[in-house]
Amino acid sequence: QVQLVESGGGLVQAGGSLRLSCAASGRTFSRYAMGWFRQAPGKEREFVAAITRSGGSIRYADSVKGRFTISRDNAKNTVYLRMNSLKPEDTAIYYCAAAGATTEVIVTTTQRYNYWGQGTQVTVSS
Repeated sequence: QVQLVESGGGLVQAGGSLRLSCAASGRTFSRYAMGWFRQAPGKEREFVAAITRSGGSIRYADSVKGRFTISRDNAKNTVYLRMNSLKPEDTAIYYCAAAGATTEVIVTTTQRYNYWGQGTQVTVSS
């Protein structure tokens, strides 16, 4: 069982930056591939970024590539999402998720993730 708690959301002007954090409970954090997703009002939850168990491989959605950076610190049981050059269309609830993995896999689909956080709101004003 893994519990995930996101933090770091808020209101920011377009062009600004935020760093989201996701703290995981338990002592097996390094066995999970991690991901960030977001959901805007009236839209489906969409993939943002993912990272393998060790952090050795990363993947981004095209819409955030070059602006967002995912990272993890297995010693702190935490995954991060640094968001730069924010745009109003980035406004959404952001969720982190954990997927049990036996290999260094990148997981980009919601169905593959076993555990989800409660989400943190990010609002970007124009």
